[in-house]
Amino acid sequence: MIELIKKPNIDFMGKRLYAFAFSGALSILGIVAIIQIGRGAANLGIDFAGGTSVQIKFEGPTALHDIRTALEAEGLKDFELQDLPAINKVLIRLKGRQETEGVSEKITSAVTAKFPEKNPVIDSTTDIGPKVGGRLRTDALIAVMAATVGILLYIALRFKWRFSIGAIIATAHDVLAVLGVFYVMGKEINLILISALLMIAGYSLTDTVVVFDRIRENMRKSPREPASSVVNRSVNEVLSRTIIVSFTTFLTALALFALGGEVIHDFSLAILMGIVVGTYSSVFIASPAVLLLGKSPIAKK
Repeated sequence: MIELIKKPNIDFMGKRLYAFAFSGALSILGIVAIIQIGRGAANLGIDFAGGTSVQIKFEGPTALHDIRTALEAEGLKDFELQDLPAINKVLIRLKGRQETEGVSEKITSAVTAKFPEKNPVIDSTTDIGPKVGGRLRTDALIAVMAATVGILLYIALRFKWRFSIGAIIATAHDVLAVLGVFYVMGKEINLILISALLMIAGYSLTDTVVVFDRIRENMRKSPREPASSVVNRSVNEVLSRTIIVSFTTFLTALALFALGGEVIHDFSLAILMGIVVGTYSSVFIASPAVLLLGKSPIAKK
């Protein structure tokens, strides 16, 4: 591996209190977001809130104002329009507890009547009732919790319980941080975001395990050395690897964000945030947590 930083000697553990304060604020923000999602007060997508989504392709650019006028003339209201100009498509979404039956047909007839010269074609239609949306919201939370429990069991089997708790704290922090930032930004909370959060949890765990492996190895080699010194030295030894892997992954996600199109824009944005937060947490959250949970957390053989 390329040594990006020659023999670093940064006192990461000495800065852990500042990191804990910053991460605590991010985690609280994520908890608030979860509460608001449970109350239905967040910007929920139709996956969770129920509603209708119709994507229409036109032969040439179409003004959103004209589409809005046509839909309002059909008696539709409280809808959102998203323009996809690169591919001449428009996404029409009606969210909430309104009646979904027949809505997609109304949208289709209104657009077809208004723009016959542009040959509008319905690419996709999704109708989700409020009960189904509530069930999906519950299932999404269960999926995130189940993934967290799986991580806990995996780390507990490979290492000791102190490492397991440290990994869970770091992973939960990463998920909460990204979710909280998305909530503050007013981004839509949907199944695509949940997929991104699960991917972030996996990435964070992978990076954390690499650091934990080096801590375990060094603690076996130097059982008399102070635990804080061992943890610090271990993090510094894998610092170049952590930066290189995170940077190359970040570049890939950045390309997806810039060139992937509007459909996966929020997904790739969440991944970008997750890479940054996951790299930070493996150094400043997971490792200090192991240090605080025991003076000599020797891993299992």
